[in-house]
Amino acid sequence: MKQPMNRIPPREPLSRREMLRRTGGGFGYLALAGLLGTEATHSLAGAPTPRLLLPTYPLAPKAAQFAARAKRVIFLFMPGGPSQVDTFDPKPRLTRDHGKPSPKLYLGQQRNLLGSPWTFQKYGQSGLEVSELFPNIARCSDDLCVIRSMTADDTNHPGGCLQMNTGERVSSRPSMGAWVTYGLGTINQNLPGFIAIGPGPLIEGARQYGASFLPASYQGTFVSDLDNPIQNLKNPTAGAAQQRRELDALKRLNELHAEQRLDDGRLPARIASFELAYRMQAEAPEAFDLGKESDPTKKLYGIDQPHTAIFGKQCLLARRLVERGVRFVQLYHTTGGFQPWDQHGDLKAGHAKNAVATDLPIAGLLHDLKARGLLEDTLVIWGGEFGRTPAAQGNDGRDHHPYGFTMWLAGGGVRGGMTYGATDDLGWDAVENPVHVHDLHATILHLLGIDHEKLTYRYAGRDFRLTDVSGRVVEGILA
Repeated sequence: MKQPMNRIPPREPLSRREMLRRTGGGFGYLALAGLLGTEATHSLAGAPTPRLLLPTYPLAPKAAQFAARAKRVIFLFMPGGPSQVDTFDPKPRLTRDHGKPSPKLYLGQQRNLLGSPWTFQKYGQSGLEVSELFPNIARCSDDLCVIRSMTADDTNHPGGCLQMNTGERVSSRPSMGAWVTYGLGTINQNLPGFIAIGPGPLIEGARQYGASFLPASYQGTFVSDLDNPIQNLKNPTAGAAQQRRELDALKRLNELHAEQRLDDGRLPARIASFELAYRMQAEAPEAFDLGKESDPTKKLYGIDQPHTAIFGKQCLLARRLVERGVRFVQLYHTTGGFQPWDQHGDLKAGHAKNAVATDLPIAGLLHDLKARGLLEDTLVIWGGEFGRTPAAQGNDGRDHHPYGFTMWLAGGGVRGGMTYGATDDLGWDAVENPVHVHDLHATILHLLGIDHEKLTYRYAGRDFRLTDVSGRVVEGILA
């Protein structure tokens, strides 16, 4: 029997989304749509998202797959590409043949060789050779594992930065910090698992520290204002008790909403972030408060000097954060722009300025970590997206060079006071034990107790990983 046309259908209970849409002029609905819509493309294609029951916390600590040598990571990223032949890979022949035509063409061009304007000296019991650019880091040489045979795949900054930070130079992929927090969670439940700190602009922006198709909970919390690190942390209109009641009420509504959408894991991730923000109100201000540090400690990091104050604050914040259980901290040296180490010209002045800004703070960080017993299980990484050519660009610059460059690691289960791999006698190509970016990432994960081939996430019908379909652990640098 047909229903009368004017019959009002029985009223069903309103869903949370419908309630928000009908009330407040729709602004609540728009806000929720904004929260969830930014991640709408991250749902799995062809496979349902596992149900996440509130209050599941995605950053809860997870057991490593095997015994880990490192518990946490500090990545000192030098955007622009520091020159390997001017920092940690001395080339006497390059100095001897300065000004002569290079036997190797670069991008089909004939260029003259450019000897380093800096001298190298052996330091420590290991006799590790370090440029006079880094007199303070040089005194930490017995803790450094210098990889002189790094290789990458992109000669340009955007792709190079993405590959070093995410493993992929073209498409959007989760950052290394996001993968680590996805695999291990965080040690301190009242602070983010991954914090990125950079006072200047970043090439490719948030893609360097983002989560891409991983749940949003794993992306880096970005800090750009060193004086006000976590903005909007305090609620100016409600006390702690009132906030707790509001969150509890919101949680009950969200549980009802989630029960009707069991295949959507985005809402629980968002609610977990709200809960984290609430807990951070108590602990984050103290973690970021450099005023609690002594004057000798601030001096150790160079905070008392104008040229080193900014990166010194970043390094001291990194120590305070890992000390309080943050799993992955990434520091971007971006004081002089988004790629300050990119000296296509004026190499001597540019590299000298960058070294002055970072040398003392980094050495202070290494000394402080070691004195506090943290370096043993904290992996410190230094480097850029690639190196620079042994031949000159113009009269006094160097071009991009991903075919053989240098990075170093310290602490966290690596052998100190050693070099690994080598470039040829001019510094053009990695000729001994080449280490690709994927190999570096595989080794970092290994030191954290993770098999890089087993840390995967299914997205768009395939299993993704940080090392894509390659990568090997560099056994020769392990302690």
